[in-house]
Amino acid sequence: MPYLIAVTLLWAVSFSLIGEYLAGQVDSYFAVLTRVVLAGLLFVPLLRPSRLPAGLMVGIAVVGALQFGLTYIGLYLSFEYLSVPEVLLFTIFTPLYVALIDNGLHRRFCLAPLVSTLVAVIGAAIIRYDGVSDSFIRGFLILQLANLAFAAGQVGYAHLMRHYRQSAAAARHSFGFFFIGAFLMVLPAFLLLGNTGKLPQTTLHWGVLTWLGLVASGLGFFFWNRGATQVDAGVLGIMNNALIPAGLLVNLLIWNRDADVVRLLIGGSVILGAIWLNAAWSRRFGPTSKWA
Repeated sequence: MPYLIAVTLLWAVSFSLIGEYLAGQVDSYFAVLTRVVLAGLLFVPLLRPSRLPAGLMVGIAVVGALQFGLTYIGLYLSFEYLSVPEVLLFTIFTPLYVALIDNGLHRRFCLAPLVSTLVAVIGAAIIRYDGVSDSFIRGFLILQLANLAFAAGQVGYAHLMRHYRQSAAAARHSFGFFFIGAFLMVLPAFLLLGNTGKLPQTTLHWGVLTWLGLVASGLGFFFWNRGATQVDAGVLGIMNNALIPAGLLVNLLIWNRDADVVRLLIGGSVILGAIWLNAAWSRRFGPTSKWA
């Protein structure tokens, strides 16, 4: 849980940096590719393939392709059909996918994570709902593919660590494959869809990209996935939506942008209530699935 909280705060700051300094100025696919390459520089040198099972290496590469590569490709494509408020609204379904995928992998139906994550979705909707446009079905479906990929990557990584019984040290020595998988997904996307006329032009652009690559992507994805192995599916799902109130709060405090504080407080309280509900359910009926 501490890993997930810390990364949530880190990503909340990074989300604002993207909106303030990169969105509309730097090609999105190049930004994602840069983040993958810089993050890979942290972990690829740590790889110890000779000490790792082949299935684990392939599995982590697939997780990276899903959780980083396909997720970001779908996210940026969705902006062609959806407004920013709609994108934020439609990302709140990710916790439900986390719970459903976890149930499927365990070949059982556990109600606790579904109920608690549904409550978290309601809390996020309170914060972000601004109405939707008439023509959003294509964008909605693309974004749900991105949400599903992100959820599958998180749950998949946790199950890989459980199946292969990997320690924290072994996780560091294998995580480079995560960014290799993402690179194999993102590079073709940039070559096919990227706009070379919108490459970074200022030191500020490169500075923000460096932060996003090394810290938000490199350390952020490593510790988020590490945290995913230490909590049950309900908490993981809820934490996927905790970024919404955290991001709005950071934006309000640092950049002083307008935000509906009342909705922020109400929605944030509902998300905290979802965490309490999941914990109370586990105390009474026993824990939901735990991966490590």
